Amino acid sequence: MVTPPDFQSWMGSVQARMEAALARLLPAAKIAPGRLHEAMRYAALEGGKRVRPLLAFAAGDLAGAAPERLEVAAAAVEMIHAYSLVHDDMPCMDDDALRRGKPTVHVEYDEATAMLVGDALQSLAFQLLSDSPIADCAETQLQMVRTLAHAAGSRGMAGGQAIDLASTGKALELPELEFMHIHKTGALIRAAVVLGALCGTLDAHARAQLERFAKFIGLAFQVVDDVLDAEASTATLGKTAGKDAKQGKSTYVSALGAARAKAFAEELRAESHAALACFGERALRLRQLADFVVLRQF
Repeated sequence: MVTPPDFQSWMGSVQARMEAALARLLPAAKIAPGRLHEAMRYAALEGGKRVRPLLAFAAGDLAGAAPERLEVAAAAVEMIHAYSLVHDDMPCMDDDALRRGKPTVHVEYDEATAMLVGDALQSLAFQLLSDSPIADCAETQLQMVRTLAHAAGSRGMAGGQAIDLASTGKALELPELEFMHIHKTGALIRAAVVLGALCGTLDAHARAQLERFAKFIGLAFQVVDDVLDAEASTATLGKTAGKDAKQGKSTYVSALGAARAKAFAEELRAESHAALACFGERALRLRQLADFVVLRQF
């Protein structure tokens, strides 16, 4: 029996593979309009932990999916994520000057270009899902498009961002906070897991358990983000630290306190592991990713 690589090696391998895939799938800067394509590459390449692609690959491994399929599905999710960060950092949203340790797109280029970068990354994500043979049948591929569209739209990420903006300066109750982050952060994380699974073969019960896992880990990701924003430095995070408190945003830290928020993240990690119990060792990478999300210090 071949021993699988340790988690850090596996993670590094997937991250490198995704960097190469994104570099290949994004338009080259020499293609007109060159400045827009250059800015798209600036936004999507050379940065980030690639948590969503890692989740897509881990779910795809469990479902027996081909890595070539997973590259495309994971790239589509990552392009949606990158577009959301570009728009989130703009002056009309959170107005931040630093992302992934470098100037945000509207600072490096300009606001109009940043708006177009987000628009173009979003449309390219759906082009990839519709153009590439990444599922066993057209019906499943259409389900993939529908899954990502729902996750990115008003009942997913964009809706969660709208709630976040409308809630600035207000103290949200825990159910309201959870509702916001199930949409703003959790929806795209769930989509990454589902798309990875749909690249392979799993029955409906197995997919339901994966979605349950993804719900818990999506919330845990946000809880830990809130803790890190309150406790880590800008240099460590690669983005402006303490921004939530300065902008008067409700977070799990403001609602629960840092110690209780950390305990809640651990509870969510345990729930995510429990959701994977039916898969046994086949879910090793997903369990390791749950640990990574909750225990990360950067």
